[in-house]
Amino acid sequence: MTVTAPTKWLDAFLEDWRPGTGEPREVREPATGRHLLSVPQSTTDDVRRAAAAAAAAQPAWAETNYQDRSRILRRAAEIYEAHRAELGTWTQRETGAHHDKMHHEQNFTVAELLAAATLPWQPYGSLVPTVQHERLSMIRRVPVGVVGAITPWNSPSVLGMRVVAPALALGNAVVLKPDPQTPVCGGAMFAAVFREAGLPEGLLQILIGDAEAGEAMVTDPNVNMVSFTGSTEVGRLVGSLAGGLLKKVSLELGGNNPLIVLDDADLDAAASAGAYSSFQFQGQVCFATGRHIVHRSVADRYVELLAEKAHRLRTGDPYREDVELGPIVNEKQLQRVDDIVQRSVRNGGARLVEGGTYEGLFYRPTVLADVRLDAPAWTEEIFGPVAPVVTFGSDDEAVELANSSDYGLAAGVYSRSISRGLAVANRIKAGMVHVNDQSINDEATIPFGGMGLSGNGGRFGSEANLEAFTQWQWVTVRDEPRSFGPTY
Repeated sequence: MTVTAPTKWLDAFLEDWRPGTGEPREVREPATGRHLLSVPQSTTDDVRRAAAAAAAAQPAWAETNYQDRSRILRRAAEIYEAHRAELGTWTQRETGAHHDKMHHEQNFTVAELLAAATLPWQPYGSLVPTVQHERLSMIRRVPVGVVGAITPWNSPSVLGMRVVAPALALGNAVVLKPDPQTPVCGGAMFAAVFREAGLPEGLLQILIGDAEAGEAMVTDPNVNMVSFTGSTEVGRLVGSLAGGLLKKVSLELGGNNPLIVLDDADLDAAASAGAYSSFQFQGQVCFATGRHIVHRSVADRYVELLAEKAHRLRTGDPYREDVELGPIVNEKQLQRVDDIVQRSVRNGGARLVEGGTYEGLFYRPTVLADVRLDAPAWTEEIFGPVAPVVTFGSDDEAVELANSSDYGLAAGVYSRSISRGLAVANRIKAGMVHVNDQSINDEATIPFGGMGLSGNGGRFGSEANLEAFTQWQWVTVRDEPRSFGPTY
């Protein structure tokens, strides 16, 4: 494998890394189009072998001392920190991330490892009452077995570690298939870190491939549970396949997240939050703000402030230049973003206040005002640096607008009145709601997930990991064998 990225420790690992036996796929840097590496793709036979190896290794791991499992996860965090600069290089070059976003992703990846390291120490069951007083009755959580994980390109390290770390901590094996656009920071990095941390062979399998490999993993009989993070469209397919096989499935999907700005809001703070949550990482975040819902008495000033901030933001190669915004991940996605903007202006009544242009894969941060509720910029998840603004006249109308989307991932409300802001927040149908903060918020200690088309109710993080990656088992014990009388 030819590697051109300037790393050392990871270079040595990549020279021998073979995630599949299929044809190699070239990976290019979005910002420049430069060649990064070529990766052999995983075939359906590779998927079958990986799942079988994971299933064979898992029982012994589940019986491993809880302190040893915890120690390996803590060691993985130390190794990641030791090679942080090299790993960050890959994150920036594969995803086009600004250095601030890259550092945030790295911090969160380490936090996920450290949080997961505490899981083996937690109680995993309890005694329960029983009508048969001569027996002991208890319930306990046991590993699901092999967890299959499909993760996206936009935050590959975090969204991969969010599954891999707690699943391993709780005694499972993992088969991980990252997006083929980010095979290193979403795949090889995990293999390298956990190998050095001392994770036993077979427990973590990395596959690099397309939809065919993903489908093979979801349907493989050795994969007991499926975790998918990505678009709602693909999530429906994954859920259908897994559900048809009666497999446990966790779907963390898209969002069209609202930011409500009430008439008493601090507009400077609200516009700052709106710009950050719509433009950060080019809007390529599932819980980016996709709908700005602003009281009509302050809307003109809010749009003006938002447009000023958008105008100041610089686009370019964030790995080599001092800029705030990097590239859209690929040409197909850029054309989709621009199509939504142009249709919203042409047919959806939107007024283009700022942006709406691009050069190469660099799309200017865009502000749309007077957006109609049937405009694509309002109804669709854009996944680009676009801020559509609509107005309202009452708190009830603001809540109605926020809840008019079928998505329900995250939301924000700005108001100088905490009680009023909380009253509005309490009525929003979303998995995560923030008063006087924007929609892009996450921590390893909270149950992350959405409602509606944003997911199937599954959660990651905190105690929610127990629900995601274990299953209940009832165990009873009698001192004397039970007899059922002469009839039986």
